[in-house]
Order: sequence, then structure tokens, then C-alpha cells
Amino acid sequence: MNKNIFDNLSNHYKTGHKALAILIDPDKTDADQCHKLVLMANECQVGYFFVGGSLITTNNLGNIIKIIKAHCNIPVLIFPGSTLHVDSHADGLLFLSLISGRNPEFLIGQHVISAPIIKRSNLEVISTGYILIDGGNATSVSYISNTTPVPHDKPSIAACTAMAGEMLGMKVIFLDSGSGAKRVIDRKTIAYVRKSIECPLIVGGGIDTAGKAIDALTAGADIIVIGNGIEKQPTLLIEVSERIQEYNQAQKENRIF
Repeated sequence: MNKNIFDNLSNHYKTGHKALAILIDPDKTDADQCHKLVLMANECQVGYFFVGGSLITTNNLGNIIKIIKAHCNIPVLIFPGSTLHVDSHADGLLFLSLISGRNPEFLIGQHVISAPIIKRSNLEVISTGYILIDGGNATSVSYISNTTPVPHDKPSIAACTAMAGEMLGMKVIFLDSGSGAKRVIDRKTIAYVRKSIECPLIVGGGIDTAGKAIDALTAGADIIVIGNGIEKQPTLLIEVSERIQEYNQAQKENRIF
């Protein structure tokens, strides 16, 4: 695949055409489940696969990526939790800097160690400002990274953090409340961040209904990410996809959704 993933991400922001990304945790997905998910993703016009997580305890990352690549043309981006999460079979990598935290290892430390490996991989590297928002419960990412999430009711902090990330050269901002979050990111927070930056905005965490997905998109997200919701409710992918397609069609026809 040509290195044009960032161009595609930017196009969502520029045109208002929304997209759906599926986050696959290699520890929770076997080959059969992955194959079925890929078939559904093809039918549901999924825009991206994100593969990874804060803590991966198996060697299944590469296997999952190979299965996806063998059965579809949907871009596969690694969502890394450490320097170990690099595989050249993917199309790209979200080079995450946890800009909402103050742990230097996840701001720049891990990046220095992984940089030469990633450079040789020929992956499309997309610098991403990762902002963790309090989702109502402790998450793996907050524990592993030893960082405190942005309070859910402090949208100005999230907005200023995103603004700083963009000024530092981050190409994408990713708002996340973590895997299995009890509470989705507030619409006001998404809207504040959207108004503060001029780059693609990805939002994930706790999106387990089509309504929550559309709320995030109408608030300003360009791409939404669902993961745990699909594991618990496979039909969620179909429901969310249909609503996004309806939204995009309505926007195209200049109608109010």
C-alpha cells in the first residue's frame, strides 16, 4: 500500500467525511475471530484497523496483522503500547506520545528506543498526540504509563493539551478514555478540542452504541474507534457503520442529520 494513510486521515478533517476504525487487541482475538471480523469490516466499509494495546502478553500481533492484510485492503495501523509492538507487515504506525501525562518514558523515552527499528520497517509513521481522558474507571493505559487522565469535566485542559500537541508538530490528536471505559468522552470535551486544532481528531473509549458513536462524530471527531463493544456485541459494527453512512450521505446532500 502506498504511504498515503495520513493524507486519508487529513481528508476526513478537510471534507467532513467521517470514518470508523476497529481496534483489535491481539490478546483477545484468535485467528477465527479475526477472520470473521475482517469479513464484516469489508461489508461495513470500515476505514481503518488499529492493532495493539497498552499491554500485549502474547506474540499474536504479527499473526493478526497478516490475517487482516490477507483478506482485505483496509489500512492496518499499529496502536503500540511499547517498543516491542512493531511489525513491518502493517501499513503504518500511530507514533503515540502521551501528551496528557508527565511520564517522560511515554512522552519521548520509548520513542527514542524504537525509532531506529521503526525507521527500518518502512511503515508509514504518523505522529500522534495521545490524550487520556478519565473514563470513570482505572484503565490499563493509566496503570502501565503511570499517568493521571485529564478530568472528564475539564474540556479546557484537553483543548489546551491538544493545541500544544499540534504546535509541537503532532499530525493527529487521539482522545481516548481507555479500553472498557464506563463513560464516553463528553461531547463538550470533543467540541472544545475540535475547535482548538486544525488536524484530524480520533476519538475512542466506551463507544458501545450507535448513538454514542454519532454523538462523538457530531461533536467533532473525524474518526471514531470501537473495540470492546464489538467483542461484547458483534452487531454493533453493523449498527455504527449504517449510522455513519447515513450521516455522511446527509452531509453530502447538505441536510441536517
